[in-house]
Amino acid sequence: MATEEQRLRPPSLFLMLAEARGLFELNSSLLLSPLLLRAPRGDGHPVLALPGFLASDISMAPMRRYLKELGYDAHAWNMGRNLGGIAARRGALRDLVRRIHETTGRKVSLVGWSLGGVYARDLALQAPEMVRCVVTLGSPFASDVRATNATRLYEMMSGERVEDFAELREAIAGDLPVPATSIYSRTDGVVNWRTCLLRPSDRSENIEVRLASHIGLGVNPAALWAVADRLAQPEGEFSPFDRAGPFAIAYAPPEQAISA
Repeated sequence: MATEEQRLRPPSLFLMLAEARGLFELNSSLLLSPLLLRAPRGDGHPVLALPGFLASDISMAPMRRYLKELGYDAHAWNMGRNLGGIAARRGALRDLVRRIHETTGRKVSLVGWSLGGVYARDLALQAPEMVRCVVTLGSPFASDVRATNATRLYEMMSGERVEDFAELREAIAGDLPVPATSIYSRTDGVVNWRTCLLRPSDRSENIEVRLASHIGLGVNPAALWAVADRLAQPEGEFSPFDRAGPFAIAYAPPEQAISA
C-alpha cells in the first residue's frame, strides 16, 4: 500500500472535463485515414482488442477496422460491456485467447484500452506461450492504481476492491515474458499517467502521446500509428519505437517519457 507521501492523485477536474476532446481525436483519425494506412503492414497474425471499463466492443471497432485494413486478423472480445472484475474474468479471457490461438495456429497480440490493458498484461503472464506481444493504451497497472477518477465506480460495479489481490496486481505491474508497450498521455483525465508507466527494458517501452485524452486514446491518430508500428514487429523481435514518422510531433522524446 502506498504511504501518504507516495500516494498519487487522480487527474484534476479540469483534465476530466477536457475528456470531451475525444470526439475531436476520432474525427482527426477519420480525416487522416489515408495517412494512417501508410503504417507498416501486418503479417496476418491474430490481434485481440480488449475494451476499457464500462466500454464494449463498439469502442474498439475503429481500432479493429484499422488493423484489419493493415492486414491483421482482428478479434473482438464478445463479452458485452466491461463491468470490471480482473480476477473474475481471468478464466474466460484465457479460454478466449486459447480458442483464437488454436483456431489460427498463431500467437495472439493483445491490445487493451484502459482496464482492457490490465487484462492483457495478466493474460501475458498466464499464457506467454500463446501471446505474441502486449500493447496497452492508458492502462493503470503500475504504482498507486487508485489514482484514477473511476476507482470508486469500478469497485461498486465489479464487486472488487483495488486493495484486493495484491499479489496479482504486483505481478501485472512487473516485467512481462513477452514484448510490451504502454501508450499513455500526461493529459489523461481519467487515470494518473504515472500509473501507466512500465519499466523500460530490451523488450518493453513507454510511448507518450502528447495532448491525448483517455477516452480518445484508442482512436487518436498518433496512438493508432504507434499500435500498428508495434504490432508489425516480427514475432520474437523488439526494437524501440521510431518517433520520426508522420506523427512525430505528437510523441514526447523517450527520455521525457519516464520523467516525473
